[in-house]
Amino acid sequence: MSDDTNDQFPDRLSVDPNSPYYNAEILARDVGIRFKGAEKTNVEEYCISEGWVRVTAGNAKDRYGNPLTIKVHGPVEPYFRDKAKS
Repeated sequence: MSDDTNDQFPDRLSVDPNSPYYNAEILARDVGIRFKGAEKTNVEEYCISEGWVRVTAGNAKDRYGNPLTIKVHGPVEPYFRDKAKS
């Protein structure tokens, strides 16, 4: 059913534009993350091969105004939300 050859996810992806793992083309397609089988909406970065995600820690901010994150280990499953609906 996959007619698009660009359905491959990078091993590591970040939503922070200052990160070397940021990819605007992939993020524009509305990426969803399942972590340990549950949908996560607060993921800032993930790594499939190492099995972790960085999630925001509430409303806490660092001294530069960026959200504080916590690295949590477990199985990571990225998917495109537009493909999941069809």
